[in-house]
Amino acid sequence: MTGEPSNMFEAIYAGAEAGQARPPWDHGAARPQLVEWAEEQGLAGGGREALVVGCGYGADAEYLAQLGYRTTGFDFAPTAIAAARRKHPASTVTYLVADVLDLPSDWHGRFDLVVESLTVQSMPPEQHSSAAQTIAALVAPGGTLLVLATARDDGVEVAGPPWPLTRGEVEEFAAGGLEMRRVERIEGGGWWRAELARGA
Repeated sequence: MTGEPSNMFEAIYAGAEAGQARPPWDHGAARPQLVEWAEEQGLAGGGREALVVGCGYGADAEYLAQLGYRTTGFDFAPTAIAAARRKHPASTVTYLVADVLDLPSDWHGRFDLVVESLTVQSMPPEQHSSAAQTIAALVAPGGTLLVLATARDDGVEVAGPPWPLTRGEVEEFAAGGLEMRRVERIEGGGWWRAELARGA
């Protein structure tokens, strides 16, 4: 992630640490759109590997760890990762600073569950396609990618960040061999929730 938006996110987290407002995307707990999906699936990690993209303070990552996943969470903002480690001192989650457009090569095809919530839409639109394809490449054979994003209709221009995703941008996650298992418009049409899978 390059340029002004990336610097902005670090500044927002640094401001929050200094007592300013909480980041607007921080729900304070695992995101309900993830929890609802997990409960619907009867999700159980069983020691398999999960990755949370743009994990922020770690609420979603901690939730997946509680479900039995060996979980990694990464964020571009070093302040967010430092805060996540501090907020969850006894955590089993591995928290790392990483850039979604430049991820470790050994993550390719590694994770049984990848959760992407609101990260791609925080990036400039010209980066959406490459970010989606990079995230999709992380999914292991037989694995699942869950995408949560706010929704935008085709042809509607927005002055972000964020830049909510169109249906076509959600479908970009299917690049590289993932199958779109289900895509739904939830929260009164304001959100996408997409479930994609890689064949075993």
